[in-house]
Parts: sequence; structure tokens; C-alpha cells
Amino acid sequence: MSYNISIRLDTRRKKSNGMYPVKLRVYGKETKKEKWYNLNIDLNEKQFDEIWLNAKNKNLRGSNKELRLKLQAIENRANDEAGSMEVFDFSKFEFKLFRKSSDSNNVNYHFNLAIEKCKKNNKISTAESFKYTLNSLANFSLNIKKCSIEKLRFQEITVDWLKEYEQHMLDKGKSITTISIYTRTLRVIFNNAIEVNDLSAEHYPFGKNKYKISRTKKVKKALTAEQLKTLFEAKVSNSNEEAAKAFWFFSYACNGMNMKDIALLKYSNFKEDHFSYYRAKTFDKTAEKKEIVIYLTDFTKEVISKHGRKNNKGYVFNIVDQDDDVQTQYKKIKNFTRYINDHIKRIAKANNLPDEISTYWARHSFATNSIRKGASMEFISEALNHSDLSVTKGYFEGFEDEAKKEFANTIMDF
Repeated sequence: MSYNISIRLDTRRKKSNGMYPVKLRVYGKETKKEKWYNLNIDLNEKQFDEIWLNAKNKNLRGSNKELRLKLQAIENRANDEAGSMEVFDFSKFEFKLFRKSSDSNNVNYHFNLAIEKCKKNNKISTAESFKYTLNSLANFSLNIKKCSIEKLRFQEITVDWLKEYEQHMLDKGKSITTISIYTRTLRVIFNNAIEVNDLSAEHYPFGKNKYKISRTKKVKKALTAEQLKTLFEAKVSNSNEEAAKAFWFFSYACNGMNMKDIALLKYSNFKEDHFSYYRAKTFDKTAEKKEIVIYLTDFTKEVISKHGRKNNKGYVFNIVDQDDDVQTQYKKIKNFTRYINDHIKRIAKANNLPDEISTYWARHSFATNSIRKGASMEFISEALNHSDLSVTKGYFEGFEDEAKKEFANTIMDF
């Protein structure tokens, strides 16, 4: 064993009541470090000898017997948790020891662990995604399976359970895409529990010959060149619509720049005729950080001049503030995106354009229209900051049929 665990009386400092604290001593043989964990139990030396050290003492009665059983249970559990690790690690040991024994296979517990980890790493959007999934599962578990989410164990989520959940969601009018998102998120939680040895892989309900998460082909939403011209030249009814149109086309003109990245754009990112930034969505997902360079045009300069802060310091646009914490930033950016979407839809409706248009369309409109102008897949991939060319292929797939029709109609144009 690479560790040594024992119950000790810490006689280094006597308490005012004349007692010493009983502690769990853990020694890591490889690191040659030891830690003492307080058990919130105080005894004097005679009591400790009688209750714990005298293993042959079988005459213990009442509270003394209960205390010995309690200490034995603590030592046994500590050995079990340490023994479950291939390599002993203090942080993992503490994580497992200082929780209820039932937490190891509790779905709610592992969801909340993931949520707190996301918050700690400032991944507020991902934390929200875990929350939405947990709420959906809680509703199904309680109302259909008659089990509160606090008592739901991993072992109860079988292939049949997942199929019933999927049908329940469909009956509620939820899309396959939503169900896929929720089940993929649940799969992450299963993987997390298996990774920390809280769950055996035999209880994993996903994969070959098990529950298969539905895959839907993403439909790339993009405006045609004619629709883009109509939107760009559309008259607006008020300043809100003017701002929405300006930011939508700013995103389009900046290689489909995400609204979060626009909100976090700083004047310090600018240099002469361009600005550069790292895409927030993918920054933590890749070891190699790709800097995106955007060259300024008359249009983007005009948007910055009209809607940017005038002091040329800090954030370019008045969307978030320097002293905002991550949670506040997240809420402000979410509200800003909703504001743009609400008003761009009003403009679209007034001009007979697709009424489901959103900021999401600006990115795909940039990609699709770049393809129409003859841009290569490699150019689009770099402009969109895709991690792999396979991701970019999705844009070309949506364009392929249209290109074929156009080619068929012009093949006889000599």
C-alpha cells in the first residue's frame, strides 16, 4: 500500500476541557507527507486507550461501545476510499471521504459537482446547461418514475429508463435536438462518476447495443445575398432596431464574430488597421490558442464610432463593465443577445425576411456567402476558427445542392 491510515489522539495541544482531539492520520508513503483530519471527537488519554487502543477490551458498554464502532467505521471507510485509488492522492481522498457514503452513486450529487466546477472555472453557460438537464431529469424522475432527484441512483438509469425519458420528452413536444443535448449532458455526468471510481463501467447505459443518443444534422441558417441586401438597406423604426441591425452586420462583417466576443472586445485588441482576439467559446477547449485577426472596413469603423465608448479605454462597446464578475457578465451578454434578436426579428418581419433570424444567422451567412464568392474550405475554417476541417464541411454541405442547381441552370450558357 502507498498509504497508511490510523486513528490517533493528538496530544500536541491540550484543550481547555482537559481533553485532546481524536484525529484520522493519513500518511502518503510516496510523497512522505502526512495529514491529520479532525473528527470532532475529544477524549483524554485514558479514555482513548480504553476505547480504541485496547483492542481486546470487549467489555465496552453504552456510549463507549458506540464511539468505538463509530471510529472503526471511519477508519474502515478511509481505507476503502484510499484503496479504491490506483495511485493514492490526498485531494481525491479528501473529496471522497468528506461526503455522505451514498453520494458516490447519486446523480444529483454529481450534477451539482459539475455545476460548481463550471462556476469555479467561470464556465457559466456550461453550468446553466447542466442545470437545465438536471431540472428536466428531476421532473421525469419525480412525476413519471416516482423518485425524487435527490434519491436517484446511477444504477436506476438503464437503457429502458432512457428510452422512456426520450418518449416522455417527445410527448411534451420537445425536439430531438433538445433531447440529444440533455442525454449527452447526462452522459458527461456518467463519465465523470466512472472517472473518479464512483461508478462501475458495467452500469454505463450508453454506446453500442445500448442507448444511442439521437443525432440530428444541424441546419445552417443563412441569408442569401439578395436577403442580405434587403436587410442591410431596410429602414428602421427606432434606435433599438438601428442598433440591432448595426451589431448584426458587425458580426457578419467580422467573420461571423460571436456576440460574447463582441461584448468582450477591448480597445487594447486594436492595432492600426485591424484587431485580434481569441474566441471565448473554444479558448479552453484547445491547447493551441488561435488568434483571430479581423481587418477593419469603413462599415465596422462606423459601427465602433457610433456605438463604441468614446474614451477609447477598456471594452469597446457598452455591454459589460470592467468591474463585472463572470456571473454578471454572463447575464449582461445574454440580455444583450436577446435584445439584438428581438429587434432584428422585427426588421425581418417588416421586410418579408425569415422571421426566425437571429445572431446565429450572421455567422452562417458570412460562411455561406464567402463560399458563394469562391472562398476555399481552408479559408472558411480559419476565418471561423474551427478546430477541424470536418466542422467546416457542414457549411459546404448546406450549400452543395444550391450550387448544383445553379450549375445546372447555367451549363448551357455558352
